[in-house]
Amino acid sequence: MKRLILGMAALLTLSGCGEKPTEGAPFIGRTDLKIENGRMTPEALWAMGRIGDVKPSPDGKAIAYTVAYYSVEQNKSHRVIYIMNADGSNPKLLTTNAQSEGEVCWMGNSRLAFASNGQIWTMDADGKNRQQVSDYDGDIEGFKLSPDERKIMFTAQIKYGQRTTDLYPDLPQTSGRVINELMYKHWDEYVETIPHLFVADFDGKHMGKATDILEGEPYESPMKPFGGMEQACWSPDSKHIAYTCRKKEFKAYAESTDSDIYLYDTENGGTINLCKQQGDPDQNLGYDQNPSFSPDGQYVAWSSMARDGYESDRTRLCVMDLSSRKKAYVTESFDSGVDEFCWSADSKALFFAGVWHGTTMIYQTNLSGEVKKITDGQYDYCNISLFGDKLIAKRHSMMSADEIYAVGLDGEVTLLSHENDHIFSQLALGEVKERWIRTTDGKDMLAWVILPSNFDPSKKYPTLLFCEGGPQSPVSQFWSYRWNFQIMAANDYVIIAPNRRGLPGFGSEWLEEISGDYSGQCMRDLLSAIDDIKNEPYVDADHLGCVGASFGGYSVYWLAGNHNKRFKAFIAHDGIYNLEQQYVETEEMWFVNWDLGGAPWDKGNAVAQRSYANSPHHFVDKWDTPILCIHGEKDYRILASQAMSAFDAARLRGVDAQLLLFPDENHWVLKPQNGILWQRTFFAWLDKYLKH
Repeated sequence: MKRLILGMAALLTLSGCGEKPTEGAPFIGRTDLKIENGRMTPEALWAMGRIGDVKPSPDGKAIAYTVAYYSVEQNKSHRVIYIMNADGSNPKLLTTNAQSEGEVCWMGNSRLAFASNGQIWTMDADGKNRQQVSDYDGDIEGFKLSPDERKIMFTAQIKYGQRTTDLYPDLPQTSGRVINELMYKHWDEYVETIPHLFVADFDGKHMGKATDILEGEPYESPMKPFGGMEQACWSPDSKHIAYTCRKKEFKAYAESTDSDIYLYDTENGGTINLCKQQGDPDQNLGYDQNPSFSPDGQYVAWSSMARDGYESDRTRLCVMDLSSRKKAYVTESFDSGVDEFCWSADSKALFFAGVWHGTTMIYQTNLSGEVKKITDGQYDYCNISLFGDKLIAKRHSMMSADEIYAVGLDGEVTLLSHENDHIFSQLALGEVKERWIRTTDGKDMLAWVILPSNFDPSKKYPTLLFCEGGPQSPVSQFWSYRWNFQIMAANDYVIIAPNRRGLPGFGSEWLEEISGDYSGQCMRDLLSAIDDIKNEPYVDADHLGCVGASFGGYSVYWLAGNHNKRFKAFIAHDGIYNLEQQYVETEEMWFVNWDLGGAPWDKGNAVAQRSYANSPHHFVDKWDTPILCIHGEKDYRILASQAMSAFDAARLRGVDAQLLLFPDENHWVLKPQNGILWQRTFFAWLDKYLKH
């Protein structure tokens, strides 16, 4: 691709997204950014600082937080640590090292611990007196200090299984892998190591010898592929660690989501399973993870799914009284999932974030399960924690990237950070509107409509149907640095993004109508959305496109053979083209067993056979519309062979098609230059067919 399509020739006058660092210094973003015509560009997206951890001091007077910056020129990221006053004033960069630094936490109110270059460091809250406190033989990936600051819990990788060189030491340069069991790959890696939790003494200056609390156990904690230190916690008295683990291997691991919460005694070394207590009829058979002790130590809470094998089951908030070992579910009146939570200071309530009707708000529940909503508005909140007599959280929307906010328990919200003001102040953003659509079965469906930047209602615009992935991920007020609606709006597209069947935030019945029926009502919902919006006078009904990733990519491939000439262009990223192929290529078998209904060779399974009969590849004889197929070759959830197959089929059918492969990317596109190539290819393809 030799030219860049940016809508109305909007250009960003910079060669890279980060400052070019001097030797030994970080790049920290571009404050001299100049954006012409107020239009979002790929380079502007990659120039934004991305706020990560947010950690208020125990006395509530200061906030430490991390920001990741990206350099397009160097094709890499760098993470730094900032501190600011509790009211958001006086933000100060604390880390100026060439190494990325993060995992920040407080030691009292005047000192910070953090991770850098695979080890743990400490420094004063003004950035002075840096000291390395760990000397672990390996990389420390995450850590938590005990409340009394006399121990450190951390996670690191241990060797798993045998290498080929273990079997044949005389072949030290062989690249072959001898594989005998399932779960040999996961998401974007071959499983040769697994994470374990370790605990070590700490005197404030040096970390002592580490003990593996899963010594000799071939299990992960935190759990792959995305688990972090949120999956383990300290008790208030520093004597126990609660941690998440799925104690299964091979085929049993591949087919089950049954993880549990374990309680480890740091003084005596014993471990008990809190989820599967003898005599308790509730054995917590689904995902149980992310434990948190109440401040008074009387309770431990965790997120819990009821059913084994269903990775998108509704996440409930489970609270156990540690003295009686009795469990209670305190969010049953909230018919959606709990994304994250934290305790109140008095241990009598919990605050949680959850999606409802396309926005993720903060709620409060007491131990009796009485839920009340705290926040409101067209936003998503995340990363909530206690902040004195308030909460602190990050907030984003389809019109804004993450910033840090203080949230009063009365719902009053105060903006604290201004990380990307210098960029957003130059942008003309597309308006985001809520739209309710009647579906073919008489239900009401929420969709978001994003209008072009500098929208003119007298004009007609090409329009995109956005197909969400997941399959059960909400179309809430998300902000994406790739599937970004504002850059689509800046390129003069209308976007309609429906909360089709199978998405959370509309009740359990709506959520579960997709399972075992990928080609059913959820597809009809997508078509209802585009059929509804095309009646607007500002929509060019002759120039409609359809785009999506993951399950959204499956949706594109399926609609390509079932759209009745509605669309003029398709784009599928990391999508499933052949469901039978997917069943034997993916790694987490619980996913395909639940979502597709079972194996293709199970001829007596009516649900499974319906799934495979409606695989997109069975409708390729009806493909008649140009299609762009994008895939990462390190995507082991949905292999790149799916996109290659779809592209080859299209070309063999005589349909114009393009294939964009990333050998070094997984289910996402994470490298800056790849991300910009993705955007340029995306809009070049759409503009070719929807603007001419």
